[in-house]
Amino acid sequence: MSELLTAEQMRAIERRAMAEGGLTGLDLMEAAGRGVVEAVFAHWPDLAAVPGRAVVLCGPGNNGGDGYVIARLLRGWGWGVDVFSYGDPARLPADAKANCDRWRAAGGAVAPLEAFNAGEAGAGADLAVDALFGTGLSRPLDDRATAALRRLARMRGTVSRTRVVAVDMPSGYCSDSGRALFDVAVIAAQNPDARPGADLTVTFERPRLGHRLDPGTIAAGHVAVKPIGIRSGGGLLRETDGPVARACTIAPERLAKSDADHKYRHGHALVLSGGAGRTGAARLAARAALRVGAGLVTLGVPPAAQQEVACQITALMLRRIADGAALSALLADRRFNALCLGPGFGTAEAQAALVKAALEAGRATVLDADALTLLAGDSGLSGVLHDGCVLTPHGGEFARLFPDIHARLAEPPRSGPAYSKVDAAREAADRAGCVVLFKGPDTVIAAPGGAAAVHSAHGDRAAPWLATAGAGDVLAGLIAGLLARGLPPVTAAETAVWLHVDCARAVGPGVIAEDLPEALPGVLAALGV
Repeated sequence: MSELLTAEQMRAIERRAMAEGGLTGLDLMEAAGRGVVEAVFAHWPDLAAVPGRAVVLCGPGNNGGDGYVIARLLRGWGWGVDVFSYGDPARLPADAKANCDRWRAAGGAVAPLEAFNAGEAGAGADLAVDALFGTGLSRPLDDRATAALRRLARMRGTVSRTRVVAVDMPSGYCSDSGRALFDVAVIAAQNPDARPGADLTVTFERPRLGHRLDPGTIAAGHVAVKPIGIRSGGGLLRETDGPVARACTIAPERLAKSDADHKYRHGHALVLSGGAGRTGAARLAARAALRVGAGLVTLGVPPAAQQEVACQITALMLRRIADGAALSALLADRRFNALCLGPGFGTAEAQAALVKAALEAGRATVLDADALTLLAGDSGLSGVLHDGCVLTPHGGEFARLFPDIHARLAEPPRSGPAYSKVDAAREAADRAGCVVLFKGPDTVIAAPGGAAAVHSAHGDRAAPWLATAGAGDVLAGLIAGLLARGLPPVTAAETAVWLHVDCARAVGPGVIAEDLPEALPGVLAALGV
């Protein structure tokens, strides 16, 4: 499954499992602690081979209870373990207190968190376990918690090299949004060697939204998802109720062509270009649309750019489009079933007329770059958006299109659950009445009505070299090509984002925008298309 859960959705699953499945909170806590230890030893086999020293920071809730289980299990492996508690262990919830008592009954000591914060206890530990707050942090961090995070960040720094594992979520980060609930910059300013977050985060049954959204996905490091025995009919964890975000996925079978196919079965995309000297972006988009399988792709160019473009293309076709009236006349041909406007397009009044003509034609349409700038300035365009559109803003464009939503997203949070990029994209999609692809390393694709998918270009999907001129134009072209092939807007957007990253990873460091469409044949072959 690809569900990304909120903290409350996971709590609801646990409550249902205990009500219907005979599981107890102690059962779940024991399984969680065991899962963390298994994940630590799998991720760092050297720690399993030779017992070392660990510090375990236990919070005031059930995340802290997981920490006491982890401490007991590590000690059973021969580790030396120091445990530090945030607050009075006597005031822990019942299940967490039971595991604290079990740790103490076995001879384990519990010191106050202040002893850890003093900076001597736990020095030189091989492993630090962050079981302070996990996914349920709903209040501002106090001075004790902030001091603990500061100490953990120093231990994880390049000098100490203590490996840090977080239970559910690195403390101080909202699991629903990935946003930091403390001032990360202060920690860095106080000690440039400090590295907030964790090297490994272990969560249970399903990843949370904050594991896929920046900066939480960076702070979490490698994320391991461990089962804790929550099962229902068919032996599978049942899906949650209500709309949830999904991790971005791809269905390669949607990209295949049959032996009996011909080009007209895979649509005709029209990409509009800017004027002379500004045609490269549209040519990149058109090339991507053709590579991703659109049957035909035409570049629509103003008269002044016709010769420039004609000298640069082969498999692409060319049509002269002088103004909005000319575009409307061309689109009387219904075989043009997908449009792409914006890359290198320009923002003059004449361009607004072209965008309006495109939208009034009611075809599947990608609006990118300059077309989004025109839309943000309105020019009478917002009223003609329709559900076949895909908007592809980066952060700055999103702020111009939806300033009030962006302002809420930009406001520093101090407690969770914080307003997230998924929340913002969903709200924007509802307002626009079409799919919004909110770009970034954590790209969110949202459709009206609440459906959303997240593509996190981190870890084994990292593609930092995509931060290059023209990469967004290629993405717009990929979406247009997939729309031409008949994929629904949200599916086209999700598939395009996945392929975009795969192409960058296939080329590797040094990739430039021109490389991306040329990498598609290999990427598609690797997917079995």
